Formats: sequence, C-alpha cells, structure tokens
Amino acid sequence: MIPTRLKLADIAELAGVSTATVSRVFNDKPGVAEATRASVMAAMESLGHNHTHDPGAHDHEARIAVMVPELGNPTFAAFANELALQLAAAGQHMFLCSSGPGGMTEEQYLDTLLGIDVAGLISVSGSLADSLAAPDQYQRLIAAGVPAVFINAHDPRVTGAFFSCSDAEAISSSVAHLRSLGHTRIGLSVGQQRYQPTQRKIRAFVAQGLPSESVVSTIFSVEGGQAAASRLLDTGHTAIVCGSDMMALGAIREARTRGLEVPRDLSVVGYDDSSLMAFTDPALTTVRQPVSAMCKAAVDALLASIEGQHIDSTEMLFHPDLVIRQSTGPVT
Repeated sequence: MIPTRLKLADIAELAGVSTATVSRVFNDKPGVAEATRASVMAAMESLGHNHTHDPGAHDHEARIAVMVPELGNPTFAAFANELALQLAAAGQHMFLCSSGPGGMTEEQYLDTLLGIDVAGLISVSGSLADSLAAPDQYQRLIAAGVPAVFINAHDPRVTGAFFSCSDAEAISSSVAHLRSLGHTRIGLSVGQQRYQPTQRKIRAFVAQGLPSESVVSTIFSVEGGQAAASRLLDTGHTAIVCGSDMMALGAIREARTRGLEVPRDLSVVGYDDSSLMAFTDPALTTVRQPVSAMCKAAVDALLASIEGQHIDSTEMLFHPDLVIRQSTGPVT
C-alpha cells in the first residue's frame, strides 16, 4: 500500500528531500541518486515503515498538476496540450486545473492540491503575474514539499523555476516592423495594468520612444481590443500593437465598423500566434511565443526538481518570433 501524504511528509522531512522524491523511491522509479535513495530508505526504516518491493506499486504514478487560467483562450489551450504531450513522453501523469469562469478558482485548486499526493505543479500565466494577488498559497504548497514551475509569471518571493516569453523583444520587433513600413503614429492596446505582461509591454513600448498617451489599457479580449482601437483611431493612429491575438481581432473589427480596411487604413499586430490566426481575413501579423521550447524547459526543470536537484530561480526569458502576414502594410 502506498503511504499516506502525512507519511510521505514525515519521511521526506527526516530524509531532507521532497515528498515527490520519497514517492519515486517507494515506487522504485529511476532518476534518484543512490545516496538520496539510501537516505529515504533509512528514514522509512527509522519511522517503522518496512518497505518491500511490490510489483503492483508500479501502477501508481505521482501526478503532475498543470494550472491554466482557462481553456477558452486558444493560447492557454496550446500550452496545456503541449505540456500534456511532453509529460506523457516523460512517463508522467498530468491532471489539468482550469480556472475558467464558472468553475473552480486558482485559489481553490491550490487548496485542493495541498490535500492530495501531487508530485509537482506547472502554472501557466497564474496569479503570480497579478500584482494585486498574494503568493501565499503557492508558498504553502511549495513549503509542503511540492516543487513548482511557472510559465509567463514571475515572483522573487516564491521558490521555483520561471520561464517567460520576452515581452520587451515582442514589442521591439513589432514596432521596428511597423516603422519599416513608414508608420509613426503607433498605438499599444493591452490588458489591465495589474498584470505583469502588460506592465512589461508598456515599459518596452515607451522605451522605443513612443508616447505613453499612445497606450490604451482595457481587457484581454476581442471587446477590449475593439474599445482600445476605437480610442486609438480617434487620435489618428495608423498602426496598433496588441497584447493578444484576441485584442487584435477586436481592433480589426473596429476598423471595419468604421468602413476602414486592414492593412490599407490600419495595420494591426497581435501577440501569441494562436491557432487559426494564419486563416483570419486578413491573416494576422503576430508575435509567436515559443510554446514548445518553453514547455520543454518547464517539464525538464520540474522533473529535475522532483528528483531532488537544485533549480535556479532566475527567470529565463525566451525569444519570440514576429510572424509577418497580411494585417500590416505601408502607411498611406
């Protein structure tokens, strides 16, 4: 029989390792250093647990939790799908925690994870990216012996590995592209300023020598993009860089309601390169996040942490790619 979580925690504390490492030793999984394995076995014996090899124990795999804000956003769905593929390839079982509208919140999921035998957590664009949210629940989970890895969210108060797409590079490449087409009245359409990616994009935009008055902050949705585009068009902007592909589609919709054509009258750049963006009308010029590379780095870091290796908590930034399609053109 597999020990309870309390038993795992007792053994882990005595051996000086994570509960996930104890689980791997108990189930005779590879990837644990012999010295670490010996320490765990000694801790088991000292606590009165007589571990014998049980072939049936191999049917039990420690589970990896993957947290995403929602699956209705194609970008989050892409991260969830890629993480599922890579975890499966590594022989790990994943269960998905999607905190979309009407379902469990991120906080409720984290509370639930504290009470079950979970080996590790990968959080995508979670509450650590929200400047108004406290990291307490993540800190409690990590303190309980569950290693965590974060994608597109960084908080130095939390112990974990961090992997993000470079918002600064995304903005600089987008602005450079529009300037090469002759645009000088360039606007930025982004979500709420409480979020880290928004803050980083705004700083990068202003660093390009563009005025803060050309920044409009709404929400990361089609409707938010349309509202932002309305304000930017009213002030004479001929090009808009958007914080998401959904916002870019909203900008295009606003242009069309005014009888304008994209890209003849307005150039639009998105962010994410969500599925189907190559098939919109016009096909969307957008910044592509390196989803596969980011997920591989996250999975590798989590598995290494589960095996007891020290992981550097310095945020690693990945280079995005500007994908030029038909929604951008020369200024007229």
